Amino acid sequence: MIKDYQTQKALRDAYDFAIIGAGPAGITLALQLARAGWSVVLVEGGGHEYSPRSQAFYACTSTGLEMYAEETRLRYLGGTSNHWAGRCRPFEPSDFAVSPPGNLPGWPIPYAEIERYLPAAMDIVDLPQGASFQARNTGLQGGEFDADRFLLSPPTRFAQKYAAALNETPGLDVFINCNCVDLEFDQASGRLVAALVSDYDLHRERLLAGHFILATGAIENARQLLNSESLLAAGIVNRNGLVGGCFMEHLNIDMGTFILKEGQGTEPREYYTTDAFVAEYRSGKGNVATSVLSDVRTYGRTAEVKHFLENLACEMGVASKIEFIAKFSCPGDGVISTMLEQFPNVQSRISLLDEKDPLGVAKVNVNWALSPDDRHTIKCIGGEIAKQFAEAGLGFVKLNDYVYDTAVPLKIAPHAHHMGTTRMAASAESGVVDANCKVFGTENLYVAGSSIFAKGGASNPTMPLLQFALRLADHLNDKMKVASKAVV
Repeated sequence: MIKDYQTQKALRDAYDFAIIGAGPAGITLALQLARAGWSVVLVEGGGHEYSPRSQAFYACTSTGLEMYAEETRLRYLGGTSNHWAGRCRPFEPSDFAVSPPGNLPGWPIPYAEIERYLPAAMDIVDLPQGASFQARNTGLQGGEFDADRFLLSPPTRFAQKYAAALNETPGLDVFINCNCVDLEFDQASGRLVAALVSDYDLHRERLLAGHFILATGAIENARQLLNSESLLAAGIVNRNGLVGGCFMEHLNIDMGTFILKEGQGTEPREYYTTDAFVAEYRSGKGNVATSVLSDVRTYGRTAEVKHFLENLACEMGVASKIEFIAKFSCPGDGVISTMLEQFPNVQSRISLLDEKDPLGVAKVNVNWALSPDDRHTIKCIGGEIAKQFAEAGLGFVKLNDYVYDTAVPLKIAPHAHHMGTTRMAASAESGVVDANCKVFGTENLYVAGSSIFAKGGASNPTMPLLQFALRLADHLNDKMKVASKAVV
């Protein structure tokens, strides 16, 4: 049943599982584990609907590239699925087979470990069983770019679709307006013994459970771990280590413009790097989308209006905000946008500030930083798409100078795909959680969602994070069954 913790303080004495965060991963885990017969509590810091009071807790500072953290996440039941666009594309075998450049490894598990959960994940987001991930166009001729393949969920709004299940599933308690403000770790046993939860009036209780799962998103998962003094004292968390490090986003680069050759259709085209391209250039993966706004030429008065609006935005000092919402592309422009892979980079990280929020939890700073390898990816994909576009007879591309000149500051926007801050690895030297999503050095603390991603690929994270959530639910269910038999 869904209860409002602001007015109903009705926690049980203890649960088998406590899940912090009610977005797609948290809701999926809660329902899977409760349906398996375990007692589960799912706590969400926000309410049923959006509220400025709750959303304000997502405010953070930025010392790196601007990634609009507060604007792109949602802090209420259902999480960011409440404004998800619905694009679904699973990982590929090569995402798991190829390690990123640098000293950090890739995934410690094979692709088959999540592949088997794809049908169930598709069902969760209302994709028809047996549907193939469809190409919207043909690929390019050089072998470097295939047509991108994806499906669109309606999109599924998790709080609405699963409202009845959250209210009616036996053994499941759901509390909204219930904020996790601390994690209490017992070093002697190696176990998390409680999560301290609070309403907005600072009434606090210790939430007790056998197992705890953080499912609050890549920024908040890291924040919860970094904020726990007991985890810090035990050496589980190092504020200069991998917890919070390797923050990844998909790179939304304005590659440039193009002119179509006469007779070419104006329908949008989407391309995806082939494994051969990635191997040849030792680059990241990427989706490249080309579209024509409309058949109106960009010169004369239209070009002057465009130039005027750009200058006005810069003079007012609001260019970055406006640029995030709208592109200054005149009708007739062929525009090239991307969703490119960012490699894990320990300097791209979440860190705590001295300032506290109204509940006493340390606020965070996000330093979203790219590496030379990321600029290499942008340069290789941009140059090759321009070449292949021309050789296919589609038209002519004019790349922006920062694509091929890495000394020029990059024009970039985020996709709101936050990943990597509690990355999965074979050991604590290269990650935060093990192959079963358990935090290294603990016996009963797990993490769900895209913060566990060892690599981000170039696909929307929703589909794979659901596959990982289903896999974690199976692992925990099996673990509980083994423990129950041992007791008997």
